[in-house]
Amino acid sequence: MQFLDKTKIRIISGRGGNGMVAWRREKYVDKGGPAGGDGGNGGDVYLIADENMSTLMDFKYKSVFKAESGENGGIKNMHGRCAKDLVIKVPLGTVVKDTKNGNVIADLTQHEQKVLVAKGGRGGRGNARFATAQKRAPQFCEPGEPGIERELELELKLIADVGLLGMPNAGKSTLISRISSAKPKIADYPFTTLIPNLGVVRKRSGDGYVVADIPGLIEGASEGVGLGHDFLRHVERCRFLVHLVDVTAENPLNNYTTINNELKKYSEKLSNLYQIVVLNKIDAVDKEYLNEIMSEFKSAFAISAVTGENVDKLLDFMAQKVDEIEHHTSDIVINEDLDAYNNDDSAFEVYKAAKDTYFVEGGKIKRLANVTDSRNTEQIIRFQNILTDMGVFEELKKRGIKNGDTLIIGHLEMEYFEDQMFI
Repeated sequence: MQFLDKTKIRIISGRGGNGMVAWRREKYVDKGGPAGGDGGNGGDVYLIADENMSTLMDFKYKSVFKAESGENGGIKNMHGRCAKDLVIKVPLGTVVKDTKNGNVIADLTQHEQKVLVAKGGRGGRGNARFATAQKRAPQFCEPGEPGIERELELELKLIADVGLLGMPNAGKSTLISRISSAKPKIADYPFTTLIPNLGVVRKRSGDGYVVADIPGLIEGASEGVGLGHDFLRHVERCRFLVHLVDVTAENPLNNYTTINNELKKYSEKLSNLYQIVVLNKIDAVDKEYLNEIMSEFKSAFAISAVTGENVDKLLDFMAQKVDEIEHHTSDIVINEDLDAYNNDDSAFEVYKAAKDTYFVEGGKIKRLANVTDSRNTEQIIRFQNILTDMGVFEELKKRGIKNGDTLIIGHLEMEYFEDQMFI
């Protein structure tokens, strides 16, 4: 199976349904009055963590997700149906970011943890909602609010208890295949492992813990050299690290120091994780040379992942540390003040197209114009009052509009006279 740990998706919440202008037309009902129903709300978009997913591979083939729109209101005060919410499953450990502003929306680390990423548009009100004692026959309704469209970056950080680190060909894949049922590719050349491998190690008590084999760490990994920079994020959540050192290498101590320097450059937090130093491949060197190398480390286990020598002692110590050291909680601060919860598209833009012609554009204004009948004086007055409240006329004055100039909003073309419009 391929492994994908970083991707982008585009999400679109549902548009709210439009309200309805309708009237009661029943026999023997005098002056039946307005009976236009409300539009239904558009569907929200949620992300939910699923422990049954291990990569972001599903998003390679589908990257655009759109929620349903709400139904329009109907006659006889019938309201439109609200749309179903759209729920998108992601793996545990997924960090969700808004690509537009870089804000972190959520860090999903628990099964079925759910986060709202785009609020659906609210349904518009029908003309029955606007009836008053003074205005018994309102000739207008509200359009539905639009959905929110946004691009999200999904970054997967594996949730493992133990991270295996070391130079390429240090024996990480061999060790994880011996201590768990994982079957990584093993060969006698560097960079055999191209993706992180996960394995479950059973304790003597019967329960288990997860070990992650992180590939490709070499000098310069924190700056993107090799593969390590792509995968270092996966050990940030580990309880502790197991640092494998190949004793058959030319300078084992130098390799050990190089890896730790890369950890520090990448993240201070990562460099401060507890480490178990493991000298591997002791079956390939003599005892005198091994003792010489052991003396260069404060504390280290000497094992052979191939023959299994001393591996049981290492496992017992790892199990002890898993019980002692807690998982590192995420230090990500979730930004709750996001436009995911805000469907207010009251922003507008005014520009001059010709000497005496001005255009006004904006989502809310355009939708209001689309449901405004230019032949209905009551609707035109209401539309004008909304423009006044939104500050459109004030902005037009700043742009230099004069009495008698043409104002175009959507399909409406009007003549401007000091905070008023004439069709």
